[in-house]
Amino acid sequence: MSEIKKLNPECIWKNFHALTQVPRPSGHLEKIQQFLLDFAKGAGVEAFKDPAGNIVMRKPATEGMEDRKGVILQAHMDMVPQKTPESKHVFETDPIEPWIDGEWVRAKGTTLGADNGLGVAAIMAVMESKDLCHGPVEALITADEETGMFGANDLPQEELNGHILLNLDSETWGKFVIGSAGGIDVTATLSYKEVETCKDDAAVKVTLKGLRGGHSGLEIHEGRGNANKMMVRFVREAMEECDARLATWHGGNMRNAIPFKAEVVLTLPKENIPALSELVEAWKEDFTDEYKNIESGIEFFCEETETPKTEVPEEIQDNIINAIYACHDGVVRMIPSYPDVVETSSNLAIIDIEDGKATIKILARSSREDMKDYVATMLESCFNMAGMKVEFGGSYGGWDPNPESEILHLLLREYKELFGKEGIIQVDHAGLECSVILGKYPHLDVVSLGPTMKSPHTTTERALIATVEPFWQLLKKTLADVPKR
Repeated sequence: MSEIKKLNPECIWKNFHALTQVPRPSGHLEKIQQFLLDFAKGAGVEAFKDPAGNIVMRKPATEGMEDRKGVILQAHMDMVPQKTPESKHVFETDPIEPWIDGEWVRAKGTTLGADNGLGVAAIMAVMESKDLCHGPVEALITADEETGMFGANDLPQEELNGHILLNLDSETWGKFVIGSAGGIDVTATLSYKEVETCKDDAAVKVTLKGLRGGHSGLEIHEGRGNANKMMVRFVREAMEECDARLATWHGGNMRNAIPFKAEVVLTLPKENIPALSELVEAWKEDFTDEYKNIESGIEFFCEETETPKTEVPEEIQDNIINAIYACHDGVVRMIPSYPDVVETSSNLAIIDIEDGKATIKILARSSREDMKDYVATMLESCFNMAGMKVEFGGSYGGWDPNPESEILHLLLREYKELFGKEGIIQVDHAGLECSVILGKYPHLDVVSLGPTMKSPHTTTERALIATVEPFWQLLKKTLADVPKR
């Protein structure tokens, strides 16, 4: 782990290593908030925690640059807590264990937290530097971005003074993001009275795991397996062919991550267990064939388990299974004018059915408000037909691109001067806080950039070491060349 601190540029990697030692899963940010306040005090810069739980830092301009436009460097402090099935990691208390794997930095058995730890580490490097040239610089390190952009949504107005916002939460080096999708949380719930399981029935736990999962915005178009959507195909056939009944279902654990695991407990006549086992094997072959160029580690198996005393009533069960089967998952539409970019999608992220309550959680995204409303209403209609109550929350708008952005063109010029090639302008399907912040500070000139990361929100998350040094070079040069007010 200590080798991470020796990577170039050391000013970023040592800060990133320090961040990995502080627990910071979404929803549990007290330790990281205090860590950042203590860091700022040690660096000699002004800092405070605002009412939304964000950490704001302010560093005055270097001598002679007081007339430059103020720059806000923005990243989020929380990380997605995903771990491998065998990991005993406790995100609320344990440090992340990063390691160097050739060209990449990864974590042992968990998400790495480079999303958005590398952005925070770069901000820390700017704040503690004694030799950078820059105008007035602010840091906005937001709380709970991954679970609903709560820090950005509750950001007080008139708190920030800058003119330019550099969001450091993009994941492909050399691409400059000037627009992103909005999103909305869709939650369907149903309470039901459980019925007694037939005393002669047995129970089988069926597990699907080993899928890649992934970011529900950046990787939704890659056709990766969704454990919940795959499982429902098997469950429906098991009910039809083996007289199976649903007792429990648990699939997925993060709304913004493609679910890589699902488990169901089914009850059925004892004599039908061999037939169900054969069905599991048949579906495993089908899944392996369907996803042979996308997924490589699919595990699908069943095992007998203790028979639960109760199960889901048959009519309720059938309605819920039909709704899950019908629920759209994946890309809804590409942007007509940018056919390589996803416009609208939905991610059937979490299913929990047990103890008389069914809960289904989906994240719908779109860069168009009307299409966001459309897909949300489509999902609402689907689950309403199953008698479920549907609620919306965490809505945020898309970020409209501004190709004439002054800071964008400065970054592109600096990038070409430093590296001899053209930067790429991009619109992302991932949700970025820029749209929310722009809603409160519409005068800001905004671009998002960052070093290359792969598979955020998964246990294979990794950061490409060679991209962090040029990212730092560009950030330093841009701060030095920010135009006058």
